[in-house]
Amino acid sequence: MIVDRLNRGECSVGELTEMVGSDVSTVSKHLALLRAHGIVEDRREGNLVYYRLLTPCVCNFFTCATQVLKERSR
Repeated sequence: MIVDRLNRGECSVGELTEMVGSDVSTVSKHLALLRAHGIVEDRREGNLVYYRLLTPCVCNFFTCATQVLKERSR
């Protein structure tokens, strides 16, 4: 959900937390992992942290994986 949302543009941690329905610490851990692997980057604006997708092609992976799962379930 996070990667899909970031594929549509920059988003704050608060917005992502609300969208996912988890607490801030859980979303922050996921974002830290994505950042560590070069998939997203962050920028600070005052107290807010915004994330953007650095590697949009990762969304192609999810599309492909979904297709594979659909085909296997037939």
